[in-house]
Amino acid sequence: MSKRIVVDPITRIEGHLRIDVEVDGGKVTKAWSSGQMWRGIENILIGRDPREAWLFTQRFCGVCTTVHAIASVRAVENAVQVEIPLNAQLIRNLILAAHAMHDHIVHFFHLSALDWVDVVSALDADPKATAKLAQSLSPWPRNSIQELTAVKDRLGGFVARGQLGIFANGYWGHEAMKLPPEVNLLGVHHYLQALDYQRKANQVVAILGGKTPNIQNLAVGGVANAINLDNQSTINMTTLFNIKNLLDEMTDFVKNVYLTDVCAIGAMYPDWLGYGAGVVNYLAVPDLPTDAAGTKFDLPGGTIMDGDLGTYKAITSFEDKYFADNIVEGISHSWYEGDRELHPYEGTTIPKYTEFQDDGKYSWIKSPRFQDRVMQVGPLAQVLVGAVSGHEPTARWLKFATDLAGSVAGIPIKTEMLHSTLGRHLARAVRTAVICEKAQEHWKLLVDNIASGDTDTFNEPTFSGLQMGYGFHEAPRGTLSHFVVIENGKIKNYQAVVPSTWNAGPRDAKNRPGPYEASLVGNPIADPERPLEVLRTIHSFDPCIACAVHTLDVEGNEIGSVRTL
Repeated sequence: MSKRIVVDPITRIEGHLRIDVEVDGGKVTKAWSSGQMWRGIENILIGRDPREAWLFTQRFCGVCTTVHAIASVRAVENAVQVEIPLNAQLIRNLILAAHAMHDHIVHFFHLSALDWVDVVSALDADPKATAKLAQSLSPWPRNSIQELTAVKDRLGGFVARGQLGIFANGYWGHEAMKLPPEVNLLGVHHYLQALDYQRKANQVVAILGGKTPNIQNLAVGGVANAINLDNQSTINMTTLFNIKNLLDEMTDFVKNVYLTDVCAIGAMYPDWLGYGAGVVNYLAVPDLPTDAAGTKFDLPGGTIMDGDLGTYKAITSFEDKYFADNIVEGISHSWYEGDRELHPYEGTTIPKYTEFQDDGKYSWIKSPRFQDRVMQVGPLAQVLVGAVSGHEPTARWLKFATDLAGSVAGIPIKTEMLHSTLGRHLARAVRTAVICEKAQEHWKLLVDNIASGDTDTFNEPTFSGLQMGYGFHEAPRGTLSHFVVIENGKIKNYQAVVPSTWNAGPRDAKNRPGPYEASLVGNPIADPERPLEVLRTIHSFDPCIACAVHTLDVEGNEIGSVRTL
């Protein structure tokens, strides 16, 4: 008999997401993904100076502020055709790389690891055996018996005092939790260490961006950072080497802890390489430009259709019409006026709420399509595009990860297995290792360019008549793009097509499910009262619903109260 399960809200994400699934015979047969807030910031931007847009768009989200700032200034720069100085490009790249490191570390350890790691089971672990296991995986020096014993004692103290806090409401003891106690202890140990290392990544963002969240250093035409090696108030060698030290620490943690943990933990759930594929059309855009014009990139972009790497088609520059001309957003099942599919330049954001309708409108999120196809975005798309395009660092780290995971699992990990819940986690760790490597390279590019005597960071933009442009960024959760129409120096229309819109969107006019919805079909559900398996697959996308939808109560009233894990 079919049973309906509603998880509302999905916790350990940013924003409010509701997931409905129908379960029959212990498996999901149908799913609905619903964003439960309305995004209205695009409407706030109409009539404003486009040079200010990036300050507002950072408020799409409380976490991903930096990425919206970058996409916004790139959109306006594309519209007015201003080229930014190389120093500005490289400073932006370092901010983006550090933000991505922070985001991915937080996602795995603090938002999704608890779907796989049983915290309570860690109390039964032998710290000596845990240390031996950890040392077999990587040379990380902080996996000592002493540190692991201290973590176990600390966790035991939490339990004895009833102070489990965020650990209190997990699905501990769930039959789908299969890790031995020693692996669970290692997971808790690294969970706590990751709190410190994600902070180090954010320090880089704050040093260059002025603050975080909501960086302050951007400008349409470059950055506001001054470069003067003889001035302690500007970017100088002390600042640059401080950043270098932080990047070194982050790289060490990512390679020796994050990447190995994902491989080891994932390898102990090999059945989850067969669940969660869903949509296997992939979209990624190039990023980390190495020239002022944005025609050369250190991270590739492109599309892959039907899971066939042979269909790869590159996206090559900020001016590539293959990307700009092939996107539409549908609202047939979204709470907005109308039901047409429109290009973002023509898009509207006019709310029209109804009740949740299974076959009608049921979400504030729109349904983007690329060449009339449902697309998955995110680290899996990034890594598959990188591998098929011959991107050496991606191919190298992907081989490292699949070899390690295969060794622990005792089975070869093939590329086709990446189309899965665990494949998204592995791809995210691989992408983070690549970004660490590239951040080091871009730090050196910046230092060398400054050493050549170049200290320029800004070029003045010019506004006149009707100007249209788009800016994209390959954000931690996937392809992010902003589209702007400017008339006589004022914003006439503004639309953001964000990663969680691509992935979390509802069905379209042809009734095709979005990636979240499609990925859940076929997933096992061992206990309908504790749908851990739903969380595993949805969390693998790292949902960030706040930038897919937004809400505002102008009277300042509390809109809702939720209890979260």
